[in-house]
Amino acid sequence: EVQLVESGGGLVQTGGSLRLSCAASGFSFDDYAVGWFRQAPGKERVGVSCINSSDGSIRYADSVKGRFTISSDNAKNTVYLQMNSLKPEDTAVYYCVAIMTAPGYSGTLSPVEVDYWGQGTQVTVSS
Repeated sequence: EVQLVESGGGLVQTGGSLRLSCAASGFSFDDYAVGWFRQAPGKERVGVSCINSSDGSIRYADSVKGRFTISSDNAKNTVYLQMNSLKPEDTAVYYCVAIMTAPGYSGTLSPVEVDYWGQGTQVTVSS
């Protein structure tokens, strides 16, 4: 059974930092890219970042480039999202996701590619 368990969300002021963690089980990082999507109130879920351990490729949404950093600890089956210089528009529920990389993984951070979703963790950035 695939499980994705997020932690690390919370309330932070503008300009602050948070680190999200996703503990994954039930699949291999060799076969799936793992990453983060988010959903703000009244908006659709959008991709934030994803890492494919099989080839080392990383993708970021333009809105977070230079501020967020994704990393993985394959020995611990855990993926992290370090979020710096947070803005009120980063407020959302953040979901850990797993995307099968074969066949045809595009790395475009499209929600239609997601195979598994976590339950989500709330991130609130106050102005």
